[in-house]
Amino acid sequence: MALFDIAKGAISVLLFPRLLGGGETWLPVVLGGAAVLGHMYSPYVTFRGGKGVATAAGMFLALAPVAVLIAMAVWAVCLWLTGYVSLSSIIAVGSVPLWVALLQPNAAYVFWASLGLVALIIFAHRRNIARLVAGTENRFRTKKAGLG
Repeated sequence: MALFDIAKGAISVLLFPRLLGGGETWLPVVLGGAAVLGHMYSPYVTFRGGKGVATAAGMFLALAPVAVLIAMAVWAVCLWLTGYVSLSSIIAVGSVPLWVALLQPNAAYVFWASLGLVALIIFAHRRNIARLVAGTENRFRTKKAGLG
């Protein structure tokens, strides 16, 4: 399923602007953002959908691929250190604007879209954040009994 969500974000940035004939630099960003919002607030499931991380990853793979690859490494390290998928996702997504600013300093639309999507994705993770603070969030991995 995640591959479909990633493809949804990437296709909206790579294919649809060409179909619309737009040469504007903001159009791929708007279409990618629409894909993320459509994933998170789909009318087909009573405006409740996913958290948008994979769709945003696809969007930014098309807009800022190196930034996403670095964020994926951040995600993997964070998951390895903490075991929390939600925390790893939040930290990785939160790092994207930094990587965009450093690697693509002239891509203002991409930078501002990354900031907006960070806020939106953190908002979507609000219940996970509450469980992290309460110490009740599920871990990706668990320690085996007797090993430590």
